[in-house]
Amino acid sequence: MNRASYPDLRDNAIFITGGGSGIGAAFVRAFCRQGARVAFVSLDADKAQRLCSEVEEETGSAPFFQRCDIGDVEHLQSCMETAAQRLGSIRVLINNAARDTRHQLEKFTPREWDESLSTNLRPHFFTAQAAAAGMRELGGGSIINVGSNSALLGLSGYPAYVAAKAGIVGLSKALARELGPDNIRVNALIPGWVMTERQRELWVTEEALRECLDQQCLKSTIGEQDCADSALFLASDASRMITAQSLVVDGGRA
Repeated sequence: MNRASYPDLRDNAIFITGGGSGIGAAFVRAFCRQGARVAFVSLDADKAQRLCSEVEEETGSAPFFQRCDIGDVEHLQSCMETAAQRLGSIRVLINNAARDTRHQLEKFTPREWDESLSTNLRPHFFTAQAAAAGMRELGGGSIINVGSNSALLGLSGYPAYVAAKAGIVGLSKALARELGPDNIRVNALIPGWVMTERQRELWVTEEALRECLDQQCLKSTIGEQDCADSALFLASDASRMITAQSLVVDGGRA
């Protein structure tokens, strides 16, 4: 459950990429619990539909789901327009969708590089582009770009992903400067190693987890809800004078 209540989020339209599972699903649940009108996109329609049913059963209101490959910018922006028509102008945009597929420097191709950035960085610019006009009409808004502390640590094993996540910090600062005069705030939310289902299935081993916890100041694993709580704060008026910043949620590892 949420640790805090943000009444100003009630009835505001929230758009989330990659909302069908993992951290994104926690975002969907958290904002719906605040009474916000939530729209999200995801590739996995089955998981997304199950999430919608579960959230509706819990809160009495179902989020609005559309299937979308965020690499298709035109379709992504179309989904945002449809969401705005259905729920009202988007007040909060959360760029969460990402793909942390491991890859080797020697074998990575230019096509794979482009595909990685098309998922992990490019959409963040074009969703902001699509949301800005509506936020101006509302008198302001909040854009939250989800990065990764892999960029702060310089982790090996997926250099294109790390480069994209580093780019998110720079993009967030630049967009904050561009959009600040319109009272639109832009921040990066930087999680550490969050114990999502995907991470547990693919990467978590006893040895790797022990190494991670040894490096953290706080000796607890990070959950999806830890990220969602921080996103609620960055989205709300409680953080009204916070922009161009990176909020790191990694237990003090970086």
